[in-house]
Amino acid sequence: MTQQTSAGATPLQAQCSWPALRLAGIVLTASLSAIPSGLYAQGVTGTPPDDYYRAEFVILQRLVDPAGIAEQMSDKGADTADTTGKALWVEDSNGSRRSDLNLVPRQQLHLGEAANRLERSGNYRVLATAAWYEAFPPNYKGQPLLVAIGDWLPEAGQRSVEGTITVDRQRYLHVNVSLNHWAQGESPAPEQPAPEATTAPGTQAGMLPSESGTPPAAAQQAELALAAYQPTKAPVELITWIRETRRMRSEEIHFIDSPTIGVLVFFKKIEG
Repeated sequence: MTQQTSAGATPLQAQCSWPALRLAGIVLTASLSAIPSGLYAQGVTGTPPDDYYRAEFVILQRLVDPAGIAEQMSDKGADTADTTGKALWVEDSNGSRRSDLNLVPRQQLHLGEAANRLERSGNYRVLATAAWYEAFPPNYKGQPLLVAIGDWLPEAGQRSVEGTITVDRQRYLHVNVSLNHWAQGESPAPEQPAPEATTAPGTQAGMLPSESGTPPAAAQQAELALAAYQPTKAPVELITWIRETRRMRSEEIHFIDSPTIGVLVFFKKIEG
């Protein structure tokens, strides 16, 4: 099955667009091997349940001019973000974060130092760092975890990076990343005033059509015009997206990306 990242790019092409990040992953792999196994279970008391893992995600934005991206996606549509799942990391217009998971502080993440190095490079911006403990038994079907991060697009009323991350398990853990990276579109056309609720000919205000003798169709047409009216909303343009499912092994670091956004993923099984 072919893995897909952003439209028009193969996984190899997408990975090669982030050479510095791939190098950071190699360095991080070496540093993780030196961490005592007991440190992975910080915050876990008693004997952990079977198939208990620590899951970590770092979502990044590459600081690059969207105009320089070879893949022009402004004319492509994208699925509207699902808003019915649990919140992994959702920020509102004021920057307040909501999560339905018991997240580990950023300074305790094993991917934290890699995130710090990437930020210090000046080429990347860390949008979210999320880690939590959860049991993922065989045949586990995860609920989509909502993501809404990045710049606030005031005219569109949303964050620039929205989508879901889902964790499933068959024989191995599988992570499905579905994220859209948006930018504010051009200014909308002047908003048209709402149609006035006029009284149908031959109908007095406060009277039903049947009482005045006016054909019901005339009144219904006016009501439908009012119901169909919606103020013009500022458009958003799609820059890139990620659509990829990756098989995971414990203690492996994976990077799933598009030319402008990426997700570092790490799982560690907690042994009793």
